[in-house]
Amino acid sequence: MERVEKTKIERQFIIEVDNDTASALHELADRCTLAHKHNGGYSSHGVLNAQSLLEMLTDDAAMVITRPGSWEGSNMALVLSSHGYEV
Repeated sequence: MERVEKTKIERQFIIEVDNDTASALHELADRCTLAHKHNGGYSSHGVLNAQSLLEMLTDDAAMVITRPGSWEGSNMALVLSSHGYEV
């Protein structure tokens, strides 16, 4: 029986944010990077910039569906719940 490999399809989402939000995301990524360095490099995603921060959060949001019992999925479901989305 021949094994068929699944191809991972990448999708790109483009969002627009205002300058204040962009600045805050850059600052948050910088703070995460400082925390990563402060704790000896122990973090799940290493050094972050705004893009890698958003990629990490996107992965965690998807885990609400793909891994609902995980801490990432559960915590993201809680964030959504605080916005009125009971998922």
